[in-house]
Formats: sequence, structure tokens, C-alpha cells
Amino acid sequence: MSTLFDIGGIVGGITAGIISDKLNGRAYTCGVMLIIGAGMMGLYNTYGSVSLTVNIVLLLITGAFVNGPYALITTAVSADLGTHEVLQGNSKALSTVTAIIDGTGSIGAAIGPLLTGIISQKSGWQSVFIMLISSNIIAVFCLIRLMIKETRQLRQEGGLLHSCCPLNNEKTAAAPTKY
Repeated sequence: MSTLFDIGGIVGGITAGIISDKLNGRAYTCGVMLIIGAGMMGLYNTYGSVSLTVNIVLLLITGAFVNGPYALITTAVSADLGTHEVLQGNSKALSTVTAIIDGTGSIGAAIGPLLTGIISQKSGWQSVFIMLISSNIIAVFCLIRLMIKETRQLRQEGGLLHSCCPLNNEKTAAAPTKY
């Protein structure tokens, strides 16, 4: 059953990449997906035991919104950071940045199960989900500055619809509508 979470994560990773490319806003995409992921974890905690079908659907959707941002952060964001202008001329920068991001993820992967075991034994599974939801919310707080910056850039470029929909750019907006 837990594999369904990872299958959802594959779809979420691809979706996160497509959306962030369309919007040119990786932090914004990650932040929104993390917020939705927190809500989905709450829904899974509440309704995951209703039936096998509900469990499967919630696992797939939750996996998409939890693992999507992870995939985006470990690939595109590390590439962006490694090629940042501050690091120009340092060919090892991309490898170093990627290693730092992956290493940090490994720390989380080691601490997560440890905390899950401790919390579930002392307080039950409800508290484990509270910890997971809190982790997502903390991640959003870490992204807020970048999200605000990207939102300002989107507004300067004409807004969300302008950046992702060809129907709303100046050329097509000025063209007469044919019926």
C-alpha cells in the first residue's frame, strides 16, 4: 500500500516541474503544493480508514503533494543554486549544492522514522500526523521570502494568467475575436 504514496509522488514531481516551468516560480509551486500536502495529510489521517478505495485515492493524492515539492527542490532548485551568479567560475558548486540538499534530505529521512516511532509510542498516530503536517508548514515558512519574491515578479510580468496562458498576452489580446 505504501508504494501508492510513491506512485503519487512520481506524478506530483512531474506536475510540479511542469507548473514551475510554466509559472517560472519554483518556490511558489513548492509552497502551494506543501500547503495542499498538509491538508491532504489531515484528510488522510481522518478519512484514510473509511475504505480501501478512499485509502488508495488519498495515498496517491497525498504522495503527489508531498513528494512533488521534494522532487522539485532536489533537482531544479539545486541546479539553480549551483549555477547562481555568486558561484560563477566554480565548477564544483553544482555538486556541492546538490550534496548539501541531498544530505539534508538524508538527515530528514533518518530523523523522521525515529521521531515517528517515539511519537507514535508515546502519543499515538494522531500526533505523528500532527508532526508531519507541522513539518510541511515549517517548510512553507522557510519558502515565504522566495514565494513573495516570485509573486512580485509574476505581478510585474502581467500576472499568473499572462505567464502561463498564450490567450492572455498582448498579441492575442489585441487581435480581434473571430466567431
